[in-house]
Amino acid sequence: MIGYVTLGSNNFEAGLAFYDELLAVYGATRLMELEEGFVLWGKSFDEAGLALSRPYNRQPATVGNGVMAAIRADSKPMVDAIYAKALALGGADEGAPGDRGDGFYAAYFRDLDGNKLNAFFIG
Repeated sequence: MIGYVTLGSNNFEAGLAFYDELLAVYGATRLMELEEGFVLWGKSFDEAGLALSRPYNRQPATVGNGVMAAIRADSKPMVDAIYAKALALGGADEGAPGDRGDGFYAAYFRDLDGNKLNAFFIG
């Protein structure tokens, strides 16, 4: 149902480098780049994607309390790898990889702008 999730950035170039490396772990690449400061990553336009954008209204990007984007991983080791890469790139820990119940394995982290993300595997 979700086509893509957009996260705001106050340091767009650093954010691009962060997501280029982080999402490469997942196998995603840049699918769309707009001059005004919008980049979309994914595996294809047929799957959900993740975008980074400078705010359209030119105001500072802010982090929503309770807002999170989740990245579906293909395995528990992929969750671990995404989480480790996020921290290696300067992201912040919000919950180490582990079982959360009912076959839900997840890790939580924040990007360089403080946006909260989750990498998860169900199985």
